[in-house]
Amino acid sequence: MGTSQVQGSLWSVRARDFAQIIEPFALPLYEAVFDAAGVEAGTKLLDVGCGPGLAVQLASNRGAHVSGLDAAEASLVIARERTPEGDFRAGEMEDLPWADNTFDVVTGFNAFQYAADVLNALREARRVSRPGGRVVMAVLARPEDCDISALMPALGKFLPPPPPGAPGPFALSAPGRVEALLEQANLSPLVSGEVDCPFEFPDLATAVRGNMSTGPAAFAIRQAGPEAVEQAIAERLSPFRTSEGRYRLRNRMRYVIAAV
Repeated sequence: MGTSQVQGSLWSVRARDFAQIIEPFALPLYEAVFDAAGVEAGTKLLDVGCGPGLAVQLASNRGAHVSGLDAAEASLVIARERTPEGDFRAGEMEDLPWADNTFDVVTGFNAFQYAADVLNALREARRVSRPGGRVVMAVLARPEDCDISALMPALGKFLPPPPPGAPGPFALSAPGRVEALLEQANLSPLVSGEVDCPFEFPDLATAVRGNMSTGPAAFAIRQAGPEAVEQAIAERLSPFRTSEGRYRLRNRMRYVIAAV
């Protein structure tokens, strides 16, 4: 079973919860990247690891001609509902099902780093980009700027140890790391930025439901059952409760835009 099949089955379990609760928190990142990359009417854009397609929908609203690739069929169903005119396909990041020199902008929002071979995924993004196009890679910023790092142990205790050499979620957070990868893929970094994308939940039930909608949470649930995972997440969320009973977690994303 390939990477796409494994990840697709996990991220399909609660795709609608993810689309409704978690995905909108990335809107400030999408807006900042699209502004910096010049996404506008007529731009041909591909979002790699598009999930339920909120970024693609936003680009389409700007007049772009949009496409998306993801591993999770359930996520692609939502993406097609949101943007019926988009070209959405299931597949591997390392083997994009589009021709050479097709897109003006190729984005990977918290996606490329989870490919089985990150460099090959970036080289594929370069292959399908037109000369003079842009490839964007966005990752989590430093753990001290991301309260979601405190939630990771809640799931980690139910997951098997990562393979030797596997990158952690913050492996590319420090400035220069993403740039070095892009250069290895024969891309030329142009501009970088950081964007605050806080996670804000109205109550504990919504916060738990949202955090149980991710692929790692689906794997943890398979191992330990929903009750154990729900309890572990709720315990980790406790310090982030506000005086009004809401839950707020700081989160920051870092992006780099490179030229083809």
